[in-house]
Amino acid sequence: MKVTLTAIKADIGSVGGHIRPSNRVLETVENHLRQHHQGILIDYRVSYTGDDIAILCTHTRGVGDSKIHELAWNAFKAGTEVAKDQGLYGAGQDLLKDAFSGNIRGLGPAVAEMEFEERTAEPFLFFAADKTDPGAYNLPLYLAFADPMFCSGLILSPGMFKGFRFVIMDVSHTDADRVIELNAPEDLYDIAALLRDPERFVIEAIYSRETGEQAVAVSTTRLHNIAGKYVGKDDPIMIVRVQGSFPATGEVLAPFHLGHYVAGFMRGSHSGPLMPVRQNTTTSFFDGPPIVSCAAYCVHEGRLTAPVDAFDHPFWDYVREKISEKAIEIRRQGFFGNAMLPFSELEYGGIVKKLEELDKRFVTR
Repeated sequence: MKVTLTAIKADIGSVGGHIRPSNRVLETVENHLRQHHQGILIDYRVSYTGDDIAILCTHTRGVGDSKIHELAWNAFKAGTEVAKDQGLYGAGQDLLKDAFSGNIRGLGPAVAEMEFEERTAEPFLFFAADKTDPGAYNLPLYLAFADPMFCSGLILSPGMFKGFRFVIMDVSHTDADRVIELNAPEDLYDIAALLRDPERFVIEAIYSRETGEQAVAVSTTRLHNIAGKYVGKDDPIMIVRVQGSFPATGEVLAPFHLGHYVAGFMRGSHSGPLMPVRQNTTTSFFDGPPIVSCAAYCVHEGRLTAPVDAFDHPFWDYVREKISEKAIEIRRQGFFGNAMLPFSELEYGGIVKKLEELDKRFVTR
C-alpha cells in the first residue's frame, strides 16, 4: 500500500511564556481533527514539544495535498482562537499569513512529509525540536547516514553499501528552492563543507542509493524569511524511516547523545546543546535548552501503532545530565563570543573557495 506521512507543527500559544501549550488548546486541535478528518486522513496523532504542537497523520493523497494542509491549518486556527481567549503568550505566533492559500508551506507552520510503498514492517521515527532551527538535524543525520563510526550498517548491511543521496537546501535563498544533491561516500567532504553552516545549508531529504527510496524528510521553514523579521525559532520536525536498507533505529538515535551546540535558546539568539527529551516536555532554563523529542512508530495500511517514546530510557537520563552541564557552562559566557550567535557569516578562509566550487552545482527549482 502506498501511504503518505505528513507532519505539520506550529506554535500557536503558550502558558507562562514559551513553556508549553495549554490543555484546552491541545484538546481543541485534536477535537478539530476528530470532527473533520473523515474521508481525508487514515490516522493521526497530536503531541507537543516545548511550546509547539505537532500533528502527525497518514493518508493516501500524496505530498503537498491541499485538503491535508487545509485541515491542519484550520485545526491550528481553531487552537489559536482558544489561545487568544485564554490570553496565552504568542497566540497564533507561527500562523504568519491571514488565510490559507492551497498549501501550508510558506504560511509559517513547519512541514515534513513523504510518500512511499509500505514495507511488510514499516518502522519510522518522528522528531520534533523546539528553540532551534532546521540545521540542528544536520550533524545527527550526517553521522547516522554517512559515518560508519555511528552507523555500523554502512559496513555490515549490504543494503547500505552504496550509501545515501543527500538533498541539501540553501535556506538563505528565498525566491525559490535552491538545492544541491550530493552522494555519500563520494561527496563526503563536500557534504561536510555545507552542513558545517546549519544557518544556511539544511538537509531537506535523504534517499537510499540501493533502492531509491526516501529515508528522511526535514522541515526547512525559516520563519524570518517569511515574516521579514524575527518571530521565533523555526522549531523543526523530521520523519526518518528506519531498518532494512536504512539505518537502524539505534543508529539514528545514537548521535543525539552528543548534545551538539545549535542555534536557539532565549530569543533564538544564542548557542546551546541540543537535549533529547521525552515527548510532551516543556522548556524552562533560559527559554531552553534547545530540545528534541522522538516518537517511534510502525505504520501498517496507514494505521499508526501507539508510539514508543525513544528518549524515555535511563540512558538518556544520564545524557540529559551531561547536556545540562554543557548548557550551564556556555550560559556562563553570557553575551560574549560563541555563546551568542554572530551577526554575520564567515567571509574568508578555505571554506569560501569550497563554497564557490559547490555553487556551480546548485540548481534552482
